[in-house]
Amino acid sequence: MKTLQYILGSLVALFSTVAIAQQTPAPVQTGAITIEGATAHIGNGQVIQNAVITFQNGKITNIGTASGNSSGTVINATGKHVYPGFIATNTTLGLVEVGAVRPSNDDDEIGEMIPHVRALIAYNAESKVVESMRPNGVLMAQTRPLGGRISGTSSVVQFDAWNWEDAAYRADDGVWLNWPSSVTRGRWWLGEEPGFKPNKNYVKDIEEVNTFIVNATAYAKGNTDQNLAFEAMKGVINGSQNLYVAANGEREIRDILNFKRAMNIKNLVLVGGYEAPKAAKEIAAASIAVIIQRVQELPNTSDDDYDYNYKFAIDLVNAGVTVALGYDGEYWQVRNLPFYAGQITGQGMSDEEALKLITSNPAKILGIESTAGTLEVGKDATLFISDGNALDMRTNNISKAFIQGRDISLESHQTKLYKRYNTKAQNGQ
Repeated sequence: MKTLQYILGSLVALFSTVAIAQQTPAPVQTGAITIEGATAHIGNGQVIQNAVITFQNGKITNIGTASGNSSGTVINATGKHVYPGFIATNTTLGLVEVGAVRPSNDDDEIGEMIPHVRALIAYNAESKVVESMRPNGVLMAQTRPLGGRISGTSSVVQFDAWNWEDAAYRADDGVWLNWPSSVTRGRWWLGEEPGFKPNKNYVKDIEEVNTFIVNATAYAKGNTDQNLAFEAMKGVINGSQNLYVAANGEREIRDILNFKRAMNIKNLVLVGGYEAPKAAKEIAAASIAVIIQRVQELPNTSDDDYDYNYKFAIDLVNAGVTVALGYDGEYWQVRNLPFYAGQITGQGMSDEEALKLITSNPAKILGIESTAGTLEVGKDATLFISDGNALDMRTNNISKAFIQGRDISLESHQTKLYKRYNTKAQNGQ
């Protein structure tokens, strides 16, 4: 009976989610729009006071100090702040809807070496989770598959679309590799001692990865039968795609540095990188960017400082490493991305430097810096207006948001519920 109740409850949760109508995508921008009087946070460290920003046909056409030369529809944002849309990296947004309902999850496929699995075609543009990102200023994201040694290929999407084809901003930006771990945890159910111990298969696991890359490199030179997995690695081999490598330990990170040199991987991004500060100079010298995770989390070990996760991004940035913030855990928490950046400012990083971690830096890593990540002439008008500091949850109150010039709705299922029950409380019901 309990199993039946669980199944029925899961189905109710699934259909309740699906039954709520999708937020209709906004129409294409038709006339010029000017935002004037706000403090513009460019995303590259610069700030313009009393700014004027004009955009037309989805592109920024002018940005500078307000001078009375506004055109088109004018939005008076005096006393407010304008930011480029925040970009989340390393997420499963659009691939998971209700974690407890397996049919609504499409983030993991069977297999170990499956770079040809594309997250993009599984992306659900009607996701209520995706919709909930926009009220906090998260307007774009990288969505990626999970599982296996090589999980598949990620893509960059924007959050105002009818379907995955419309959502695609940069398709297949990179392949994801889960680096072998040098330690394993004792399996008590098999009679093994609890705790961590050396992984006897670590070297063997690395050799399997090396062999796969060597074979993919040989395949890229042609003269062989078609192989879907090797075909999907061509971008990594020729440098047009990133290879995202997930690892946290110092030994693993140093082995990844050797792997990059030995396999001649042109664009490698370290994901996680918990102990990356121990090899920060080497990482910077190798031109490896780092996507860090879970800023608001306890340290991994009792030997680490209590605030280690709050400040290790600063150590990497000070060493010259390009750093972006991501979130590999609960997909729905990605909406708190700006507050992860805000957490780092409490450790000494300036607001504008922290802003780079969720705007210009991820744009550089994802290969979309020519059109996204900063407020500059010629780039997409993907931006928002906030009443105050968007990195502070107390003042991140967004009144307007645009994706490629489209005036998007900031309503979501959650904001509707808030208004509904707030009214009930005010009426004393």
